[in-house]
Parts: sequence; structure tokens; C-alpha cells
Amino acid sequence: MSQTDELTMTDTALLTTPGAATGTALLTTPGPATKEARERLSNLAPRWPLEELVRRYAVADRLAPHVRVNMIASLDGAATHDGLSGGLNNADDKQVFDTLRMLSDVVMVGAGTLRAEGYGALRLGDVAVAWRQTHGLAAHPTLAVVSSRLELRADDPMLADAPVRPVVLTHGASPAARREELGTVADVVLCGERAVDPRAMVAALVRRGLRQVLCEGGPHLFGTLVEADAVDELCLTLSPVLEGGGAGRITTGGAPAARRMRLAHVLTADDMLMLRYLR
Repeated sequence: MSQTDELTMTDTALLTTPGAATGTALLTTPGPATKEARERLSNLAPRWPLEELVRRYAVADRLAPHVRVNMIASLDGAATHDGLSGGLNNADDKQVFDTLRMLSDVVMVGAGTLRAEGYGALRLGDVAVAWRQTHGLAAHPTLAVVSSRLELRADDPMLADAPVRPVVLTHGASPAARREELGTVADVVLCGERAVDPRAMVAALVRRGLRQVLCEGGPHLFGTLVEADAVDELCLTLSPVLEGGGAGRITTGGAPAARRMRLAHVLTADDMLMLRYLR
């Protein structure tokens, strides 16, 4: 039996939360069993050495703007289990998830996904911080929240407790009062007049020196990026389950678009596949 097979249901619940502590990254997650589960997970040896994952996922030129999307899906195409993408993952997928964050300048997430998945502050662990500082990067990546309606609060932990001042990407027709409130804890950037323009959004991040963009979804944000032909890379984990039901795909909304990608590598972890596709 593998290390992942030996996890209890408590440990599995922790793994399904973005940022759970399994090596390089940490996001705080509420719950009475969190500390115990984290301690068990911290004793699991990672499947791959960090250097191997860095070699696999490093981009050729960090100075060139690059939009990488990281998603997970079941074998039959479901993007979620019980409404959460984390319900499909395991410790091996989480190791890749953490490494991609470590390599990024900015982690871009839709506001709906932040709320649904229970994100906390985007704070990396000591190993990731040390690696980044050794390689001339800021200790932590910046969090960029994409929101049209600005249904966010200034005291949300993901904003108020962030180690780096976050960025909120919205448009000119969003509520002005909400922009003012959020401006106390984040930089609010307008990227379009009545809707968020994906290309303007990426350009705004690049102007801030945040060229390596990691998008963690959700499906609507991913769909708008595909429509705008703004995706340079997709890291897709295939979870070895048939989900059934009415779960959505990893993209939703946006006009139909066929964007050809090429397979860069395949990592295997028991029955789970980690696929990397490049433009």
C-alpha cells in the first residue's frame, strides 16, 4: 500500500483544500482536525525530489510573460467532486500544485473559486520561500483576485492576512464603494469598461513585473482566458475516478474556441496522471 493509500478520511479532507500543508506551500484551513491531519501529512515523503519538479515545470524564459493554468478533472471530465475541485486530488497532485505556486510570480484566481474552495492567505512554506529567495524571487507570490461584482470583504483572510499586498482585477462598472473598501487592503485595477478583459488583465500584471502567471481557475475564468487565446500552458491532472452526475467541465462560458496545444510531459503517480501542455 502506498503512502497516499494509508491516509485516513481526516487526512483526505485536508488534502482536498487548496494550500493544505504537504511540503512547499501552506494555506490556513479551519477545522478542529486540521493540526493533527497536517502533522500526519508532514511525515509523508514526497514522491518526487523538488529539483525534479522544478526541472519539469520551469519555463524557458522567466522574463517572457507566461500564463499557466492548473486544473484537475475526473476521467469522465468532471471538474469537481461534491462541488469542490480539491475532492479529486491526492498528495502527489498537491506536490505539483505547491511547486507551480513556488515557480509563479502571481497566483490568479476567480473570486467564486476563492470562496467555494475556502482559500486563506497565500503563504508558502519555509522550503519554498528559501528556494525563491535563493533564485532572486520575492518570498511569496502575489495573489490576484478576478471579480466583476466585487463580492469580497476587506477582512477576508485571503486579503487581510496576505504576506504580499494582493491585486483585485475588476472593471469600470463594478461597484465604486466596493472598490474603495477593497483598496484599503489590495490594489484594485480596472481591466475593461463593463467586463474584465482577459488580455488587459494579463497586461496589468505584467506591468507590475508579475510575468509568470499561475491561474487556478475556476472554470469561468479559464473559459474567458481560452476565448481570448491567453493561455500559454495547461497543467491538467487526471484523477482516476468516474464522477458521473452533473459536475461541470474545467472551462465554462466564453465563445467556443479551438486552441491547439502540444504535450510537454506526463508524470504518473500510481493511477493518477499529471499532464503538461504548452502552446
